Amino acid sequence: MKIGVSTASLYPLHIEDAFRTLCEMGVNTIEVFANSTCEGQEPCVSLINEMQKEYGVCITSFHPFSSPMESVFLFSDYDRRIEEMMTLYRGFFESMKKLGAKIFVLHGAISSSKCTESHYIKQFEMLSDAGREYGVTVAQENVSYCLSGRLEFLKMMKRELGDKAKFVLDLKQARRSHEEPVEYVKALGNNIVHCHMSDADGERDCLAIGAGKYDFENLLRELVANGFDGNLIVELYRRNYGDFSELKTSADRLCEIAEMVEKIK
Repeated sequence: MKIGVSTASLYPLHIEDAFRTLCEMGVNTIEVFANSTCEGQEPCVSLINEMQKEYGVCITSFHPFSSPMESVFLFSDYDRRIEEMMTLYRGFFESMKKLGAKIFVLHGAISSSKCTESHYIKQFEMLSDAGREYGVTVAQENVSYCLSGRLEFLKMMKRELGDKAKFVLDLKQARRSHEEPVEYVKALGNNIVHCHMSDADGERDCLAIGAGKYDFENLLRELVANGFDGNLIVELYRRNYGDFSELKTSADRLCEIAEMVEKIK
């Protein structure tokens, strides 16, 4: 498994500045979070690609800022809006192909949307099929304020889509949904292909790795037992840690835990 950091953690730095900061700290696995449309297009993509080659960095995944628009665009019944988002996301897929990023992180429709389960499945499958044309896996993230915030909804996706259903497990979002992250692993198994990692304690649900009390060893054992071979990406909100160096330290701590779990296995 690859272990790294998301550029989202350095918000509000521009994507190229966030990417270079991580590279200079020695982070060699990075998730790209585009905070504007232009950050998933040229010339930003070429700037990132140049740094990627310079530092020998692996880009695992791409996460668009446009997640809040997915309810009224992709998961609506309005054909022109759906076409607009598919055009935008196909452009992102093309950029991902250039960067070698394989996982596209999807939030999906919010909980208050009128999107039915059958329509959701149809739209997800359409986007997933489009992604595969570019060598991209579209993966549904569990997000507390979205339909995907309920584990039962994700189980439904797995039943309906089978192997086409791929998931991103976000620990802080699971906590906000009052769910135990390990339960997602038990339910979704090797359909989980990517994880957003953060620590927590009794009062705070998003902390740098090691700043809280979460049992990462238990989680990683469960992931490995279920055939996980994806990415563990540190994704923190800027207010939840101090110096940027804590991001690299977080990734290093996860590496140590992963190595220990591998030896036990």
